[in-house]
This record gives sequence, C-alpha cells and structure tokens, in this order.
Amino acid sequence: MPKNTSWRKLVQKFRQLGFDGPFSGGRHLFMSKGEFKVRIPNPHQSDISKSLLSEILRQAGISPKDWDSVK
Repeated sequence: MPKNTSWRKLVQKFRQLGFDGPFSGGRHLFMSKGEFKVRIPNPHQSDISKSLLSEILRQAGISPKDWDSVK
C-alpha cells in the first residue's frame, strides 16, 4: 500500500508512468495520458495522505505494486 507522499513526488511518479502535466483545469490540476485525465490535489503544505493517494491511483488504474516500483 502506498504511503503518504509529497505533491512533487506524486507528479514525478506520474510523469515516470507516462502522464503529462500537471495542467490547470478548474478547481483541481490534472495530468493526462492520451485522452485519459486524472485529477490531482492542488499543492499545499502537508503531504498527500495514503487514503487520498490510494483513491487517485485507483481512478488512474495504477496498482500499488506498479506505484511502488517507480523510483
């Protein structure tokens, strides 16, 4: 299971997994891979909780195993 992570690390890992962005899009930023878009939280001072990270990964179709394998 993923652990708490910083916003920068989240963006870095998504880029390594083939996503572009982040792009602005209303209330939240998003990253895209082809036609698929996944919303990411706006940057803030605290880390992204593991429960929110798990939900983002579920929506993006990324398994926790794949997420942990990205450095």
